[in-house]
Amino acid sequence: MLKDKNLNFFLSKNKKKRIVLCHGVFDVLHIGHINYLKEAKSLGDILIVSLTSKKFVNKGPGRPLFNDIERKRFLKTISFIDYVHINHSYTASKLIKTIKPNFYCKGKDYQIFKNDLTNNIKREVSELKKNGGKLKIINTKTYSSSSLVNNNFKNYNNEQKKIISIVRRELTSD
Repeated sequence: MLKDKNLNFFLSKNKKKRIVLCHGVFDVLHIGHINYLKEAKSLGDILIVSLTSKKFVNKGPGRPLFNDIERKRFLKTISFIDYVHINHSYTASKLIKTIKPNFYCKGKDYQIFKNDLTNNIKREVSELKKNGGKLKIINTKTYSSSSLVNNNFKNYNNEQKKIISIVRRELTSD
């Protein structure tokens, strides 16, 4: 069990309900997140959203733009999300072990495990299967918070943006 008393209490009140878990950074929320989370919620009675603590986010300088509390506060305003948890671990594996969700949802960018450079999805799915849960790939249109930030905010100057664009074109998962 995690040391989050509120989560443990929430889970004890909802033992008989179908639980859906979504996990991610959720830094700059956009319509893609809303569609993804709404689709995930349709799979069960309870939607728990966990967000990766800032210390484990590796999206570039100054990211995430919003701290853990700000991101949690924003997610809590979405009416169909039942619980928001800040995950203080590199993966969601311990959280999955505690929650034992019926469904663990990821976006279609996680459909091919070998594209996950961290290999976290493999660990998370392994833990999920131990408790009979299922991975559900949500097939809504994807957007990229990183692209939105990199292209629309002043994180990088034009020269840096050009270099990032070149590296992105030439970089493969190999």
